Order: sequence, then C-alpha cells, then structure tokens
Amino acid sequence: MPLSSATGALLVPLALLPIGPPEIPAAAPDQVVDAPFDRADGIVPARAVTHAPDLVPYGAQARVTVHRAGGRTTVSVELTGAAASHEFPAHVHTGYCGTDPAASGPHYQQVAGSDAADNEVRMTLRTDPDGAGRASATVPWEFRADEAHSVVLHAGPGAGAHAAADRAACVDVDF
Repeated sequence: MPLSSATGALLVPLALLPIGPPEIPAAAPDQVVDAPFDRADGIVPARAVTHAPDLVPYGAQARVTVHRAGGRTTVSVELTGAAASHEFPAHVHTGYCGTDPAASGPHYQQVAGSDAADNEVRMTLRTDPDGAGRASATVPWEFRADEAHSVVLHAGPGAGAHAAADRAACVDVDF
C-alpha cells in the first residue's frame, strides 16, 4: 500500500520500480516481401516464381525480410507450402526472377571472386513435415545499390529429377 507524505502525495515503494534497463523492441525490418509462388510465364509478372512446382508448388508462400544496421545486413526467408522435410540452399542473386531460371544471375558477392565465407548471403532452409521452414544469414556489410535483386532457393540434395544446384524458386527483392 503506497504511503502518503504530509502534503498528501503518494510515495511508491522502491520495490515496485522496474529493475534494469528498459526493454528495447526489436527494430522494424527495412524491407519485407510477402509473395505467393506462381508461374514464371504468367500474364501478370509474379514477385515469386517457381521453376520446380514439385518442390515449391504454385501458391506456396514466401516472406523475405531484410534488416540493415551498423553496416551489417540480415536476410531472413520464411517458406510455407513447400515440399515436406526438404533442404533448400538459398542465396541472394544479382538478377531478377524470370521465365528462364538463369535470369536471376549469379550469386551476389560483396567482393567479386572472393571465396570468403562472409562474401555472400548463404542460408540453408529446411522445411518441416508440413513444408514450412525458415533460415537467416547476417553479413558484415550492406548491399551495393542496384546490384542485388532476388533470393533464389536451390533444389538441394534429394531433389529427385532436379540437380542440387538447380534453381527451384526465386523471389524478387530489391536490396
């Protein structure tokens, strides 16, 4: 019960005051792309296309989130409705998605030709038995303007008729 002083003001016992620093909410993402996967050759260009509907069916959903802070970038990918219990290597690519899987270009590299582990955005997205999964990667740099345009999910191991490096799906994201 609060105590009152001679002036009638309420005094709050110190035990009720919060201890430690205040909680800081997570920073809002710089960019979020939510898109269903569709045909690459549809009448209306799709933001997310699938080149392997057996692995990423039409209507499967992607969410790509990009956070930039302090010279670092985090790219996160969430996927629902994809092949169950599958492993998709994922990378940022230089081109946009297109009817030809190769349209997305090569992997974006911060330093061209370098094999350093942090020179590219590299993730492995593993889906659960319901076909949902997520992955993220943080790199110690920010993308150069107008040089990175998509996230590509590669077919990965055990992809049946597809080679592991085949581009299974692509999401346009202007980094």
